[in-house]
Amino acid sequence: MSVLSKNVGRFFKLLLYPLSLLYGLITWLRNRFYDKGILSEIEFDIPTIAVGNLSVGGTGKTPHVEYLIHLLMYEFYVATLSRGYNRKTKGYLYADENATALTIGDEPKQFLQKFPDISVSVGEERALALPQLLQDAPETEVVILDDAFQHRSIKPGINIMVTEYNRLFTRDHIVPFGRLRESRAGYKRADCIIVSKCPADLTTEKKQKIINEIRPLPHQKIFFSAIRYGRVYHFLTNETETLLPDTGVVVACGIANPTPLVERLKSRVNEIKLLRFPDHHFYTENELYQMEDAIAQLKSKYKIILTTEKDAARLDLFRKQIEKIQLPLFVVSLNIYFLFNENPYFDQYIMDYMSDAMAQQFTT
Repeated sequence: MSVLSKNVGRFFKLLLYPLSLLYGLITWLRNRFYDKGILSEIEFDIPTIAVGNLSVGGTGKTPHVEYLIHLLMYEFYVATLSRGYNRKTKGYLYADENATALTIGDEPKQFLQKFPDISVSVGEERALALPQLLQDAPETEVVILDDAFQHRSIKPGINIMVTEYNRLFTRDHIVPFGRLRESRAGYKRADCIIVSKCPADLTTEKKQKIINEIRPLPHQKIFFSAIRYGRVYHFLTNETETLLPDTGVVVACGIANPTPLVERLKSRVNEIKLLRFPDHHFYTENELYQMEDAIAQLKSKYKIILTTEKDAARLDLFRKQIEKIQLPLFVVSLNIYFLFNENPYFDQYIMDYMSDAMAQQFTT
């Protein structure tokens, strides 16, 4: 990038700063209204765990929600309530076997596919949607509120805030100048802060520097998580695939940041071509042929198309077309783990809350 281009970019970014100040003032007033009780927060009897972030996306919130589902589902009947970002429907919907990414959004569809034994629902107005969810799934024992950090109409039992290691909220600014949806001071509402997408070799010294930078309140827990890519499986058959060193891969995905996946693959396969689409992108049939063209350009003898589980939830709309043209489409799973051997401590933190919340239900 030329010096002129950089200077022009800085100039336009500075023009956005007054808009950030205005947006920040609006969100500050809204939060003050909640803090003063002018706007009310509803606290439900049922245990609720909110997972969200201060930024507009890309923090890795979804795999943390899935971690919670997996942790809780063997002891409690779990339900999720999401907004259903970018779906083509409005209002409250309880997901059934006919639900698609178009009707409920890609992330709820992903939850539904991976965890068929839980209840999945969507609704923009969380305080109105949650009672409807409990009517549709009266056996529910805990509700995970997905992307609900800013949705203060419900007061959750635990409020988990996820912030990305390479873009900590402490170094960011309010949109459109930065990526924060409200002032940095919003972190004070969190009960638990997770620094996500950390390098696997994060040192204790660096960990402590970040803790000092965040300056957690006395009651706040801080954990550090990293991404682990799991098995690769066929989109249609779900059969596990082994990526051999001589494989050529077209990475086709519409997520906020595909770089970690591409970097992970570089040391494992022969060649990589990235087809990048916007975050939460709904694919078209023509883009399937675009993937076909991209794979034809690879020189490797064995070639596949690889996508993420979030993309697979959207590509499911074209399952018949993918089967018809025999597109070699595979999916890579992704999960998180906590650094410094702190998985048991995080798990115990959640289970202690559940134990206290369930006991409280019996005494009221």
